[in-house]
Amino acid sequence: MRFSVFLVGRSTAPEQDRAIIGALTEHAREAEALGYDAVFMPDHHFTGYAPMSSDPFVFAAYLAGQLKRMHFGMSVTTVPLHHPVRFAERVNLLDQLTGGRLLVGIGSGTTPEEMIGFGVNYKETSRIAQENLDIAERLWQKAVDDDPVQFDTGHYKGAVIQRIVPAPYGERHAPLMSVALRESSALRAAQSGYPAFIPAFTPPKIGGTEPFTHVQKYFKVYRDALLAAGHPEEVVRSALSWTTHTYQCVHVAETDEQAREELEVILRGYQAAIDREMVYNKRAEEISDVKIHGTPDALSEDWIGTWCLYGSPETVRAHLQEYRDLGIGNVLMGFTNGPLTDERLRLGRQSMRLFAERVMPHFKAQERVGVGA
Repeated sequence: MRFSVFLVGRSTAPEQDRAIIGALTEHAREAEALGYDAVFMPDHHFTGYAPMSSDPFVFAAYLAGQLKRMHFGMSVTTVPLHHPVRFAERVNLLDQLTGGRLLVGIGSGTTPEEMIGFGVNYKETSRIAQENLDIAERLWQKAVDDDPVQFDTGHYKGAVIQRIVPAPYGERHAPLMSVALRESSALRAAQSGYPAFIPAFTPPKIGGTEPFTHVQKYFKVYRDALLAAGHPEEVVRSALSWTTHTYQCVHVAETDEQAREELEVILRGYQAAIDREMVYNKRAEEISDVKIHGTPDALSEDWIGTWCLYGSPETVRAHLQEYRDLGIGNVLMGFTNGPLTDERLRLGRQSMRLFAERVMPHFKAQERVGVGA
């Protein structure tokens, strides 16, 4: 089982941006030193979700010069906001800079505010995302002397005469990881031999107290399609090893009681940031003529049950064992979600270190003796 760190921490004012970028850079360095397998970066705009998430490719390239072992993931790239040619180029360049340690999560987006800022119609995001991905695939496959790749989606128009430079690090471009909420997304990842993100809820309800039921459902659809696709054994093994389940907020403490108490402190700050952002989301909804589904309060049991992993090291180990036994290959964890106050950073460091020292070794030991193989 792999364990990855989600680089996220909210900025609520311009003067906080630089300090948060620095803190998350240090968080990534510490994660590598503690033995985590990857860092994942979000792709968000205007909200302060994480200051460097306005261009996660640039931030990942910066980190690639410092982190020599870890993989780099996008969770997830909002494909409609990226020109398809620039997207194909950036994926290949970062693939080269990381020596093939790149995983590109892909999605169609979340909020109208981000879309209207880039002149994208929120109601057309699924279509634009698929068109952009189709163009990028044609570009990645194009040889120099092939006919030009021409495209006109109504949003993007162009023609590429030669090829995408640089070439990918390996024989094909970096894996594109879909969120397996729709059967079509799960099948696309499986048929390509790529990993997938496995969600713990089923829309329109975003939250609940039985996340494992949803994880089982989506993982089975993806795994069965992957096994049926006829890939070589090493492709299947690699895809499953990076198939990812995500916790927005992970908090480990010496006891369950301490972990819950500190988690609620963290979530109160997180919810305050969400409430602030909702004011602007509503303004964007008016401009875009779109209404989006609300999410449960972060302190509700529905939200905590879906998005949080907390407790003593022993409790957290027992919880994750069920997911390992299912076959989840990678667990993506946010140790810094919410406004990054000094206290939040202290709690995040405490949690990340406890997890590395007293949870991860349990699962690495299982790998050595072949349990569940």
